Amino acid sequence: MPRRASIAYDLALAAVVFLCAFCVRSDALPHFQSRLSALPRVTLWAWERYEDLHTLDTHRFAVAYLDRTITIGLIVTNQPRRDTLIIPATISRIPVVRIETLPYVDLSDANRAEVVHQLLDVAAEPGISALQIDFDATRSQRAFYSALLTDLRRQLPAKLPLSITALASWCAADDWLRTLPPEAKPDEAVPMLFRMEPGRHPGDLETYAIREPLCLGSAGLSTTEPWPDNLAGKRLYIFPDNGWQEDSPTDLIRRLP
Repeated sequence: MPRRASIAYDLALAAVVFLCAFCVRSDALPHFQSRLSALPRVTLWAWERYEDLHTLDTHRFAVAYLDRTITIGLIVTNQPRRDTLIIPATISRIPVVRIETLPYVDLSDANRAEVVHQLLDVAAEPGISALQIDFDATRSQRAFYSALLTDLRRQLPAKLPLSITALASWCAADDWLRTLPPEAKPDEAVPMLFRMEPGRHPGDLETYAIREPLCLGSAGLSTTEPWPDNLAGKRLYIFPDNGWQEDSPTDLIRRLP
């Protein structure tokens, strides 16, 4: 074997051994970095309340703001954000769409198409840095969500990252995100490590060890609950339990790893 080919072979073999040692397939590695790496590491969630964040450091922070809530019932309704949000003109903006369903709703192809239409409307907002979906899909709604993500990814601008929030259980023992077809996978799934069930907290790493590759690159935290220790290198999304007027971003900086 020629020397150059031999070296290439050895490097390729070493890469395979490295991946096998960590029991991670190369096609399962987090790919969020390619399109989200240009954003600040810390993103502040701005939910449905008045928020004045005009003094934010645009190099340190991005803002993910509730843009609208879509409710699926007999028809699909759309409630745009009602409260004022003041942010710097140059800050990285991530509109968030909350999806809710009424009890016993029929998740049909027609209402899926309408939800996708609404999401594409948000994705068309000029100057946004990514799109995020917040949908706590139940087990019976997972097929609907998978089909929705597939339809959406096919129509989103190629360079626009897609983020979704994820229950902590989706990223630990549950493997349904791993079963998503490649064309449905978002750039990241943000594990929500707060407001967990009674008796659990982010430090309970035995129960909530993050195993899903889509969830490895980020974490969703709150300003008033404990944070896990293993946050180095992760993108952080932070929710203000009391609003950003009381839970000051300045105080938050002291907690950042």
